[in-house]
Amino acid sequence: MKLLTAPNANQKIAKGLKYDHATYILHLAPSTLSGVMDTCPMASDGCKIACLNTAGRGGIFKAGAATNAIQAARIRKTKLYALDRPEFFTQLIADIKLAKKQAARKGLKLSIRLNGTSDIVWERKRIPAGEFTGQSIFEVFPDVQFYDYTKIPKRVTPDNYHLTFSNADGNHTNVMQAIARNQNIAVVFRGALPATWMGRSVLSGDDSDLRFLDLPNHIIGLTAKGKAKKDASGFVVN
Repeated sequence: MKLLTAPNANQKIAKGLKYDHATYILHLAPSTLSGVMDTCPMASDGCKIACLNTAGRGGIFKAGAATNAIQAARIRKTKLYALDRPEFFTQLIADIKLAKKQAARKGLKLSIRLNGTSDIVWERKRIPAGEFTGQSIFEVFPDVQFYDYTKIPKRVTPDNYHLTFSNADGNHTNVMQAIARNQNIAVVFRGALPATWMGRSVLSGDDSDLRFLDLPNHIIGLTAKGKAKKDASGFVVN
């Protein structure tokens, strides 16, 4: 079972190709959808409703169907992570090695996003068996740029793992703490992006998903898409 999705299989991720970056992304089943674990421990009500898990082909269901092949694959990957951690990391390492070769062959820079539809604290996860026992995935691939969005506060990450903190309904205190730490904040806005928010300049995050290239100390503005357009929880900022 391959774990990583190729750059051209995700519309937002594919935008990085014009900047000569190939991003491979891991999509797990969000929140408690897998039935075996909670992959998004800080998910808000609005976040769950607007989740990109059902964006694109992930949200296309046959008439009368409650799931599809993409959703089933994400659940299988999550169950593998929860129930067979050694095999999960064996496959993840193999996938990243292949991604490195594919990116190099095309003359592209490689980046990896492990939380495409989850919010797991990967820097605390250690490989339980095999050649890299006791190491984090970031130690195994120190030359690879990893990045994610997170709602989990006060994370301490290695140099090759960039995090953008995510604003949501109910996490204002954590957002203000992240701003005090000079961390970039991703905010979903309804309509046109404002020039500033919370005293910080707003940069568009829709041009690509390459958050590690953003200027520091900024708000990363994202326009509401899909189910988020109808949000009334406060997750989407007017």
